[in-house]
Amino acid sequence: MGKIVIAIDGFSGCGKSSTAKAVAKTLGYTYIDSGAMYRAATLHFLTNKLSPTNQSDVEKGLATMLISFQLNPETGAQDTYLNGKNVEDEIRSMHVSQHVSELATIAAVRKELVAQQQRLGKGKGVVMDGRDIGSVVFPKAELKVFMTANLETRAKRRQLELLEKGQEVNLEEIQSNLAGRDQVDSSRAESPLVKMPDAVEVDTSNLTFDGQVAQIVQIAQAKIKSN
Repeated sequence: MGKIVIAIDGFSGCGKSSTAKAVAKTLGYTYIDSGAMYRAATLHFLTNKLSPTNQSDVEKGLATMLISFQLNPETGAQDTYLNGKNVEDEIRSMHVSQHVSELATIAAVRKELVAQQQRLGKGKGVVMDGRDIGSVVFPKAELKVFMTANLETRAKRRQLELLEKGQEVNLEEIQSNLAGRDQVDSSRAESPLVKMPDAVEVDTSNLTFDGQVAQIVQIAQAKIKSN
């Protein structure tokens, strides 16, 4: 059986990243966190006070930004590194969340990160999640999944995620942030969030985490067998 590329797209707060990680682990595939790459880029621009609307700042930001992943021996997960520094916790903050969609609309930023993602997935046997994985990064992926869930469910999940990191954020603020990101991600001119015609939709509103992982793994195994 040949290995395949699994592209998982969908709205913020659907559990794409955690689900993709679990699917990759179950299948023995490599997980590539594209969302973490955009968050790391956002952190880089914020930290260095670079404006995504200033061409000179964008060029400077991309020229001085190196994003990589390293396995954390304690957690068994891949942590995100920005210029050699572990920024896994920093990139999950609300401060970064409030600015990531703005940076993701910049064509030069997307072009650079997409090129990096495509290189990582050349050998197949990968699971990648994001917003344009099936449409732009891997348009020929053997399996495309589009994850969705209602806004309230997504906000509660994100609030729990933040609480686990010691960050207390009002639920209404999270809902507003998610709704805003939905609007920006779906309407941006550069690589908008869109469900591809050949994508399998998975609504996680009423699914447990294990349930949504199991559903995608089952679909993937069928694709792998037929590949």
